[in-house]
Parts: sequence; C-alpha cells; structure tokens
Amino acid sequence: MTEHFDLRVQGMTCAACVARVERKLGKLAGVQAATVNLATERAGIDYLAAEVSPERIRAAIRDAGYEPVEIVERKDRESEAREAEQTALRRDLSLALAFTLPVVFLAMGPMIVPGLDAAMVRLLPRAAWHWLEWLLATPVQFIAGRRFYRQGWAELRHFSPGMNTLVMLGSSAAYFYSVLTVVVPAIFPAGTANRYFEASAVIITLILVGKYLEAQAKGRTSDAIRKLIRLQPETALVERDEGPIEVRVEDLVPGDRVRVRPGDRVPVDGRIIDGTSYVDESMITGEPVPVSKGPGDEVVGGTVNGNGAFTFGATRVGADTVLARIIKMVEDAQASKPPIQQLADRIAGVFVPIVIVVALITFGVWFALGPAPALTYAFVAAVSVLVIACPCAMGLATPTAIMVGTGKAAEMGALFRRGTALEALARADIVVLDKTGTLTRGRPELTDVETIEADENETLALVAAAEQSSEHPISTAIVDAARQRGLSLSKPTSFRAEPGFGVEAEVAGHLVQVGADRYLARLGFDLTPFRDRALRLADAARTPIYAAVDGRLVAMMAVADPLKEGAAEAVSGMKRLGLAVAMVTGDHERTARAVAAEAGIDEVLAEVLPDGKVAEVKRLQQRGQRVVFVGDGINDAPALAQADVGVAIGTGTDIAIESGDVILMSGDPRAIVNAATLARRTLRTIGLNFFWAYAYNVALIPLAAGALFPLIGLMLNPMLAAAAMSVSSLFVVTNSLRLRRFVAPLALESGGLSHDNIT
Repeated sequence: MTEHFDLRVQGMTCAACVARVERKLGKLAGVQAATVNLATERAGIDYLAAEVSPERIRAAIRDAGYEPVEIVERKDRESEAREAEQTALRRDLSLALAFTLPVVFLAMGPMIVPGLDAAMVRLLPRAAWHWLEWLLATPVQFIAGRRFYRQGWAELRHFSPGMNTLVMLGSSAAYFYSVLTVVVPAIFPAGTANRYFEASAVIITLILVGKYLEAQAKGRTSDAIRKLIRLQPETALVERDEGPIEVRVEDLVPGDRVRVRPGDRVPVDGRIIDGTSYVDESMITGEPVPVSKGPGDEVVGGTVNGNGAFTFGATRVGADTVLARIIKMVEDAQASKPPIQQLADRIAGVFVPIVIVVALITFGVWFALGPAPALTYAFVAAVSVLVIACPCAMGLATPTAIMVGTGKAAEMGALFRRGTALEALARADIVVLDKTGTLTRGRPELTDVETIEADENETLALVAAAEQSSEHPISTAIVDAARQRGLSLSKPTSFRAEPGFGVEAEVAGHLVQVGADRYLARLGFDLTPFRDRALRLADAARTPIYAAVDGRLVAMMAVADPLKEGAAEAVSGMKRLGLAVAMVTGDHERTARAVAAEAGIDEVLAEVLPDGKVAEVKRLQQRGQRVVFVGDGINDAPALAQADVGVAIGTGTDIAIESGDVILMSGDPRAIVNAATLARRTLRTIGLNFFWAYAYNVALIPLAAGALFPLIGLMLNPMLAAAAMSVSSLFVVTNSLRLRRFVAPLALESGGLSHDNIT
C-alpha cells in the first residue's frame, strides 16, 4: 500500500542540495517518488509502507547531510521556523560584519589612504598587523561561516558538491593561503606571498547578507498561506452541561454545539441548530452578498457572521474543514515541482562538479601560462570561479515564482492543486466549457408547457412528481414550477434515472417517462407533433423536454438557463489570450448553438452524454491540442481528469474541492481568464528567472576565470564575485515577488480570497 508524508528539510541552500536529497531518497527501496522544494524547504515522499519506514527515510535525509523536521499542523509554525532562520542568519551576519570591516580597513586602507601605511608601521611592525588580520578573520571564517563548513563537508562526503562546497572551498583557499603567507612566507615564490584575509571574510559576509535578504524575501512568498491560516479563530464558544465555555479550536470534535455571536468568525464547519443570521461567505464562494442562514443550513469555518447569533453542530473539524483543505491544497501546489523545474534540478546536479573542474583547470592554466606572479593570478582566478558559480539562483528560479503565483491565485479565488497545473494552464491551446453551471447560471426555469389531449396542471403534477427524486437542474426547475402553481405532488413508488437521457417513475398508478428527445425516441415515441415548436424553442436557447404517461406522448416542456453575468466577456477574454473556445453540452444541437452564439463561442459539441465528454477531450488532444476542461466538478469528473488541466468552477463544496487541478471558488467564468493570465505571467517570470540564473553563470564564469585579462587587463576580485553571486539570488527572488502586484484583467462580480477578505 502506497502512503505519503511531508516533512521539512533544513540546511538546503541551492538546486544541487535538492538534487542530492531527491537522489538519496530515490535510491531507497520502497520509495516510489520524492519531490523536494528549495523555496518551501519541504519534501513530499510516496513510499510503500511494507518496504520502507518514515524513520528510514528521515535517516537517509540525515545521511545526505540535512536535517528532517516534522511539519506541525496549522497555526503559524511555518512563520516561526522562518523567523528562527532569520534570527540565526542575523546573528551570524552581525558577527561577520563586526570583524570583517576592521579586516578590510587593515588590508585595503593603506592602499587607499595616503600616509596610512607609514603611520601603521610606526605604531606596530608590519608583521604584527598581518597577525591582527588573521586574528580578526578567524571568527568570520569558523563561527559566522560554520554553516558552510558543516554543510559543505556533508556535500563532499556524499560526492555531491553544492553551493556550500563552493563557498567553503573558495573562502578556505583564501584564508589558509593567507595563513601560510603569515606563518611561513619563505615557501612562496617571490611576489606571491600576498594575504587574502579580507577576501575570505568578505566572501562569507556578503553571502550571509545575500542569504539573510533572501530569507526575508522567501518569507514574503508565503504570505497567502499565513493569511488563510489567520482566517480561523483560535477559540470557540462551546455549550457544555455547566454552560458555555471557550475551548481551543483544535480541541473541537464533531457533534459539539458551538455558539457564534454577532461579528464572530465561524470556527469550524457545521450545520445550524437554532438561530438565524446573515453570513459573509466571500472568502469561500467569492460571492460578496451575505447569505441568509437558519436551522438546517451549513456554515463553513472561517466565514464571518453578521448581526445575528446562532448555534450550530460541528460536522468537520481540524484537517477536514473546507478552509483546512484549501490551505493544504495551496501548500501542495507551492511544494510541487513542474516539469521545467525537474529539468533545472537535473542540470544543477552536474553543474557544481563541472564548476570545480573548471576552477582546477583555471588554476592550472594561469599557473602554467600566466604572467608573474603566476601563483597569485592562478589563485585569484580559481577562487573567483568557485564563488561566482554557486547555483542558488537556479534552485530558486521556479519554486519562488510558483509560491508567489499560487498564493496570488488563492487571493483571487483560484486554487491550484498542483504546481504542474499552473504550467499546463499557461501552455494550453483550447478551453472546453461545460454549459450548465459554468456558462449558464445552472438554475433553469420552466418557460413553456404544451400538452396533447391532457390537462396541463395534471400533466405537470405527474411529471414533477416523477422528477422529485432527480437532482438534475432541469428536474429542479420542473418541480419548482409545479410548486409555484400550488400543485400537489405524489411520492413516486419507483424511480429510475438514465444519465443524459431521462427518468422513468411510477406515480399514483401511472407510468411516467420524461426526458430529452433521444430518450423518448429510443422508447419508440413519435415526436412529430412537437417538431416545429421544438425547433423554435431551441433557436430561442430553450431546451425541449418530452413527457409520456402510460405509454402515450402527452406533453412537451421547455426550460431556459440564462447565461451568467460576464460569460460573454469571459469568452472574449479567452480569445484575446489566443485560446480556442468550445462548449460541450448534452443539450439539443439547436439549443446549444443558440447559447454558444450568445456567448460568442464558435465550436459547439452538442448532445454529448456524460461519458462522451471524455471522448471529446481525447479527440481534441489527438489533434495535438492541450485541453483545459471547465466543469462543475461533480458530473464532469472523468473529463476533468482526462484534460491536460481540469478546472472545477463555482462551488467550494466537498466535491468541487476534490475535483480538477484548479478550483475556481467564484462561479464567475471571468475567473478562468484571470487564472490563465496569472499562469502565463508566472511562467514568463520563471523563464526570466532561468535566463538570469543560467546566463549569469555562463557569462560570469569566463570573466571570473580571467578571460578579459589578455584584452583589457581586467581580473575579477573574489570579493566582487561573492557580491555578484548574492545579487543573482536576490534578483530571482525579487523578480518572483513582482507577481504579488499582479492585477486581474477582468473584474469579477465577486471577490474570491482577496486582501479585503483575508484580514
């Protein structure tokens, strides 16, 4: 049996670290899949419980040189961990700065300030100043920089060098070379006994500066998660035998009677027992108008009560609530790895060893062919190559953009269940829209009733009675119309539904058969008497429904389901994005084309049964198109699964949350355009990040190796190499953070999980 668990992995610093952990886990017998994310510092592992245990998986991570940490559920533990990391970095950085600035002054000051060198020599012998530089550089190297040694040695021990290895080798080379020039200067050729204590200290200090700023920026990428977590109150007022008491939300159990006062947030999901109020559910459904609630109605944790008060029975608590599942969905999307990142990780796995080889070749070439003092030039070039090539930016290019993009999407009411869905949506070619509930309001109304030699009300009462047991929107429309007329509806003694066709029931001793034209035709009824009228209704976007009683065709009814507000604007927006748009429905061809024309859709797939939607999606895929299927997340589950991207729209109920790759909590079809636009913007951001990370390294490694020295005499100082490496990572993170300023191209009637809703 396959099981899954997630944990944090502390100590990762670059894409090579990610590749090493995944490689180590992948070698364990019983581990079927392992995905590691640098930005979230999380690992997700699928494993066979009979072959490998979580303890063995944790041991493998430790053996790779990193520390596995349990993920404590809920509240803001992630923020606490981030804060602890930033505190440690701030402490090390403060120490490094305190000792690095004097070292830089002692080493560089005499070359910059006239007369300073002579004054220093008068005060102390030159050798004493050299020893003082050594004394000041040592705490930076081994206290502030201990993280690089600890993790760098682990990387080397497992023959998988990464960023820490490069920093350790580069700074250590500068430090120990300088120590030897102080202790035994005679072993060096003339003119090469130069000290680089300031270089070793500045390398570590600048990289700590970069890591600290990067940690702060990475913390901002998960703002959406923190806002979602804060939607749930910490306590709830629960009725007990001794009276109402406040308890922690984590301690609630199903069945608890919970009181909600005016203005309170609902703590967990439940069903109202007594009391009435209006509840703002905008953070779940996106609908801005508060919803009237009374006994028997469901309430969702995190929503905001109005001026009334009520008591409800808890039905879902803890990780089972809608809000908790939304948070988990966003976390999973942020931790997942799209194909573009998998390629980057494979490249990073071989990049660092290549850099080390390049550094050794650089040293050899300069030492053999460089001008005097050749050892100095060789040393400076090799150290610069090691430091500037750290692949931090490569590892952050995708996950930071995915984190910010999916977080921003959540604020807009679009929940990506997987990061791969974001990339797939960005690359889509065609959007296939289910008609009912997606383009239309999903609440059809009965508009026409025509009978043949039968009383209209009696016929409607029989048909509505038969339809009572069906949950189809058309059935609901017929039943509602009968009740509005005050008709009495008998309870059917038998009932059978054929999805996509119709229903058959025994009502008050009569056999009632109701359904689409294909259903009645299959049963052998001649529909000719209604043909002309049915065509006119279909051209007016009304769906004809036929009814037979006791084996005789007696009536034709029609229902109309108007387009949603913004449906035509949504279709227009998709076309502006270059997407083809098609509509799929079980409706009659003429009715479907009338609705499609009103919405501006050219391609119509009509009279398609529920299982036929999968075939239509496959047909489009066989044409080489990448398909987005948009449905209500209930009847369309097979098509949602078959499509390249399945988008469930409009509810936020249990079924919708479990269906599709993307969940649009608002029922507004314009949200599809906004989600697709954000997906494309995120993919462009990832592309720019990768271009910067790779082009940066490809361009600067030759510069660090001294390629420009023969032309213009330029040699890159290792200190500048360290600064350049830090700038690379900061660019990638800050470029990803620009997605937080994304503005949806189409305004919705409803807001989704906006900043206004998440307070």
